[in-house]
Amino acid sequence: MPDHDRPSIPLSDLPGRIGEVLGTSPWLHIDQARIDAFARATEDLQWIHTDPARAAAGPFGATIAHGFLTLSLLPWMGEHAFEIPHLRMSLNYGLNKVRFPAPLPVDSRVRGVFRLLACEPIEGGWQVTVEATIEREGAAKPVCVAESVSRRYP
Repeated sequence: MPDHDRPSIPLSDLPGRIGEVLGTSPWLHIDQARIDAFARATEDLQWIHTDPARAAAGPFGATIAHGFLTLSLLPWMGEHAFEIPHLRMSLNYGLNKVRFPAPLPVDSRVRGVFRLLACEPIEGGWQVTVEATIEREGAAKPVCVAESVSRRYP
C-alpha cells in the first residue's frame, strides 16, 4: 500500500499532459537482503554487490545495488506513483534509453518520478512513453533515468 495518495489520470487526459510529472512513488529502502536476492536470481554475484567486507574497501565504501535491480523497480514505482483508471490491460512495451548516472549504495532509499514524454494512439489503445527518474534520498544525482514505453488499452 502506498504511503501517499497517487494521482488518478484518465487515459483521455494524457495527450494534453505531455511534459508534466504524472506522479512520484513512495520511498523504498534498498537493503543487502534485496541486493543478495537479486544477485542470486540473476547469477550476477560480483563482489561490489554481494561482499560487504570487500566492498567496504572498494570505491564506494559499501556494496551497491545492481543497475538492473534499480531498473527492475520501475513497475512497482510506476504502480505506486500514478494510476490510469478503467484500463482493460497494460503492457510493458520496452525501454528507449537507460542510464545509471550514480551508484545506489546499500541501505539507501529511492523513489521514482514519472514525467510524460509521449502518448500516441495505436490500434485499440495508446502507447505511453514516460521518463522515469529514480532518485536516491539526499543525493544530487539520480541513480537511474530511463524512458519506459507501455501500451495501455481501455
